[in-house]
Amino acid sequence: MKHEMGSAQVPAPRRGARGARASLAGFTLIEMLIVMVILGLVVAFAAPKIDMTRYRVESSMQGIGMTMLAAERQAITQQHDVILLFDVPNNKIRIHDDANNNGVIDAGERVRGVPLGDGIVFGRATAPARPMGPGPVTFTKVINGFPALVFHRDGSASEAGGFYLTSVRAATSGAHLEDSRSIELERATGRASWYKYGAPVWRRAF
Repeated sequence: MKHEMGSAQVPAPRRGARGARASLAGFTLIEMLIVMVILGLVVAFAAPKIDMTRYRVESSMQGIGMTMLAAERQAITQQHDVILLFDVPNNKIRIHDDANNNGVIDAGERVRGVPLGDGIVFGRATAPARPMGPGPVTFTKVINGFPALVFHRDGSASEAGGFYLTSVRAATSGAHLEDSRSIELERATGRASWYKYGAPVWRRAF
């Protein structure tokens, strides 16, 4: 009885141990050194053009803006006043959970501090003032010696106003006015608007 033999596929020869090691070896030491040298040159040329201060100002504005939004939401959720105290000399905002709505820091009521960030201060340097006033903080209410803003349980603010942020370099040199930022609140809604200065005018940031 005849059996027809089909054409069988011959498997490809297996790689030897040397070939497998070669395929997994990756970059050689020389190639990695070349890549590191190229990256070093790119960083050396690009680093002077990166304005880290501008980045810190932007980050501070967004962080403080989100802190204020969280304080407003807390007042609505917990149904009591939340007070923001603007500690201008120390460049931070103190947040007081005023559980009994009396405007006084009582025993057991939490107060936490939020710093503006490294190299950031209250003020606008020599940038022109916004309609809210010359600053650095334009809220007229004073609590414990600090300008204060109160968020009420309906989300409204105690008054319209705002404050300015800028960099230490702008505040001390009078230059770099593009570092100046402004955060302004509406009284009825507690809504914040953010502005940045770009000579010769202020522009809406968000």
